Amino acid sequence: MPFVNWLKRHLVVIAGILTLAYLLLPNVIVTVFSFNKPKGRFNYEWQQFSLDAWKQPCGVADMCGSLSISLQIAVWATVGATLLGTMIAFALVRYRFRARGAVNSLIFLPMAMPEVVMAASLLTLFLNMGAQLGFYTILIAHIMFCLSFVVTAVKARVMSMDPRLEEAARDLYAGPVQTFLRVTLPIAAPGIAAGALLSFALSFDDFIITNFNAGSTVTFPMFVWGSAQRGTPVQINVIGTAMFLVAVLFVLSSMLITNRRSKQKA
Repeated sequence: MPFVNWLKRHLVVIAGILTLAYLLLPNVIVTVFSFNKPKGRFNYEWQQFSLDAWKQPCGVADMCGSLSISLQIAVWATVGATLLGTMIAFALVRYRFRARGAVNSLIFLPMAMPEVVMAASLLTLFLNMGAQLGFYTILIAHIMFCLSFVVTAVKARVMSMDPRLEEAARDLYAGPVQTFLRVTLPIAAPGIAAGALLSFALSFDDFIITNFNAGSTVTFPMFVWGSAQRGTPVQINVIGTAMFLVAVLFVLSSMLITNRRSKQKA
């Protein structure tokens, strides 16, 4: 029975490790096959170890161009959604106005709505407006569906803020701008950062809404989908691995900075 007792004590840890391994398994496979040298057009079977794809990440025509477009859209969509979403979150928490409850409910609609429905709705809107499909229609669409996630993240942070901190700043003769910059913004910053990172990831990775509203513009997810029809170059795995490593480094850096600040305060 010692093994059973040990298993009961560590069941949650084991389940967590297995879940994490399950989530990371696709990333591991993508990383491993970024060093593959397939004999045919498809990179689905391991053939031979090679660094050719890493030496020439842009060796496939139009791939780095589509990657650049995706990064530009993701950055601008993140900036737009974060600015608008932060202001909306503060307005919903701090102010009382008519239809506040309806606005609060409508904010969550893009999160609950199927992407294909939103994509078709936006396409209909753009066509009726006579807008030319391309970079800017994709950007507007991405800002629209990223807004909900930013508002949710920032709103949760703002609701947990202690209003007495801002009152104390005003009692110490701090002006509205100084109070916001020195007290409110630093407290809300984690929620804003979380919303921004989520927006960037969702925008960069989106395919359905982008495909409906792209016109002749090709983003990286659209390039990957098109490549899968005729052959998947190893460089796709290289780009995916590089993005994954950048995300991991960013998370580790944030954890190190947070731990260092905690030690300094202690």
